[in-house]
Amino acid sequence: MTVDAPAATWRPSPNYGPRRDGLSPHLIVIHYTAMDSAEAALERLCDPGAEVSAHYLIGADGTLWQMVREADRAWHAGAGQWAGLDDINSRSVGIELDNRGDHPFGAAQMTQLEQVLGGIMARWSIAPEGVIGHSCMAPGRKFDPGPRFDWPRLARQGLAAPAGGADIPEEGTTTLAEQFCARARARGFTAPVDQTTLLEAVRLRFRPQGRGPVSAEDLAVLMEPAQR
Repeated sequence: MTVDAPAATWRPSPNYGPRRDGLSPHLIVIHYTAMDSAEAALERLCDPGAEVSAHYLIGADGTLWQMVREADRAWHAGAGQWAGLDDINSRSVGIELDNRGDHPFGAAQMTQLEQVLGGIMARWSIAPEGVIGHSCMAPGRKFDPGPRFDWPRLARQGLAAPAGGADIPEEGTTTLAEQFCARARARGFTAPVDQTTLLEAVRLRFRPQGRGPVSAEDLAVLMEPAQR
């Protein structure tokens, strides 16, 4: 089997199928494994009884495995929604990172991720806005890649969408919370969840240091690049 990413070792998973309705990837979903080692994660992702998989797994030391061809549908995203669309598995490439979620992502792993992202984005013409976290499309249900993941590093290289930062325009009589929810939906956070869960998902992606009720800073990070 020829891998899609040149640096990858092929470790096939039986947990995949064809993409539905003729769909092809326009998203990349980043996960963490929440397991003690890459080997344990690899075993689970290739276990037919587990019924989960991903296209790629990147070890803490930067080792790269491919388990499902990019053209096929891996079982990594589960229930959720992004930009008004469901069946994210049919619309995405899934990347698992060997990390328990309670410590930073190391340099070797991030460097390998950057290389893999660049290749996938080029092969499938995926824009930076199409690189999302599992928590973005499944807020409240999933929290990976978590608050320690370095989204700004990817954004600086054009491998993820940047946060906004402009002053907030006047919006008539709408409240700050209403403005926040509307702009979150416009940025792709369309899963049907309450405001508290939505705020948590936006902060995990753009403002992990945020605390308390929705603020002007939470709204600012959702501003589109043309508005900054």
